[in-house]
Amino acid sequence: MAYTVKEVSNLSGISVRTLHYYDEIGLLKPHHIGNNGYRYYEQEQLLRLQQIMVYRELDLPLSEIGNVLEQTKEEKAEILQVHRAKIEAKVFRLHTLLQTIDQTVAHLKGEQIMEPGQMYQGFNPEKQETYERELTERYGSQVAGKIQESKTATTNWSKEDYLDSQVEADQIHRELAEAMNKGLKHNSAEVQALIRRHLQWVSRFYTPTAEIYSGLGDLYVEHEDFNKMYEGYHPGLAEYLRDGMKVLAERELN
Repeated sequence: MAYTVKEVSNLSGISVRTLHYYDEIGLLKPHHIGNNGYRYYEQEQLLRLQQIMVYRELDLPLSEIGNVLEQTKEEKAEILQVHRAKIEAKVFRLHTLLQTIDQTVAHLKGEQIMEPGQMYQGFNPEKQETYERELTERYGSQVAGKIQESKTATTNWSKEDYLDSQVEADQIHRELAEAMNKGLKHNSAEVQALIRRHLQWVSRFYTPTAEIYSGLGDLYVEHEDFNKMYEGYHPGLAEYLRDGMKVLAERELN
């Protein structure tokens, strides 16, 4: 049985826009295009989409998912086992955190006494907190305010909002990698247009100053996690993006 892109969207909860984008980058091609111009998906594509969704839940970037899907069954199983172990550790931590919350509620109601050491069980600073601390140490209170602004801006985001944001970021990174392949300079009009899209994407979360936006580019290069992510798109992309961000910050944010 063949399904239209709208039907696949309804089944999976993935937006039509995202499915179109997966087609454009070769991550999920439809089974065929009908005479009416519609995309049609069959069982094989539905299963591939399910795998894509699993890897997205595991926080793999789109740039890596395509490679993973081309691995052998044994290699896929090994990758999933590694991520399963990470999820188990997170589930255990969250379970402990739930217990801590329950104990805190009981303490606040006067139903039990909570020892100081119990108040912090289950907490484990995530990578995001590390990034926040590094930025705050570098740029001080103004960054702390921007971090809070970002958290406020995304408070009511749906899962679809996050997916759309990820798709936009991935598309920008891919187009920057293509610009590098073409030999375009980071300060060229074409690349600066892409950097401006990146600034608009960052501005979904907070309004950056020239100093903060430029410093974010430095963090992309200096932090191992960010650098590794950008290397997955194109060698040297972190530096290329940083240099482009500094040009745009000086021209348009000062």
